[in-house]
Amino acid sequence: MTLNHPGLISLLVLTLLLSIGLFFFIKASVKDRTEELTLMTNATEDELLPSIRDYFDDRAYRLAGLDRATQQITFEGVVRPSWFLTIFLSCLAALGLLCTEFVVFTLWSGFPPILWMGVLLAPTAGWFYWKGAGRTEQVQLQVQSLECSDNSNTTMQSIIAVRAHRDELAELEKTLSSRFLVSDAF
Repeated sequence: MTLNHPGLISLLVLTLLLSIGLFFFIKASVKDRTEELTLMTNATEDELLPSIRDYFDDRAYRLAGLDRATQQITFEGVVRPSWFLTIFLSCLAALGLLCTEFVVFTLWSGFPPILWMGVLLAPTAGWFYWKGAGRTEQVQLQVQSLECSDNSNTTMQSIIAVRAHRDELAELEKTLSSRFLVSDAF
């Protein structure tokens, strides 16, 4: 063991911190990123609902439920994991394990050479992502119509409350903005 040089100690500490960061990066790849978004538009509920239905049909979602009491519509769709991200995470894990093993073997030369085989654990990162990322996503939305009065004008506005994955929310907002005048309600 050759830990008498301060540069080697700092190298070991940095390598361990990077390994911990890599572990949490891989773990975060399957984290649920469901958020809520409230939008306001000048379109009526009758104009809006067919557009929303078409949007989710185009994105391979199906109508899973309709609660008339709360006026909540639920869509479901299967999200498939990405091959690119699976391979990328496996390569990152292999590189991280290889670097960690290299530092450990540089500092403690007495470790048996068989421990270099730890790099073979890298595909478990891809497997972990593949198993966790492939899941059924739900989109829950409510559309409510409001009547707004300005002195002599009475206009109808709709408020859309959506709960879904953040990427889906961004796409939905972009699509609705191209068809209707949409703004963040709150």
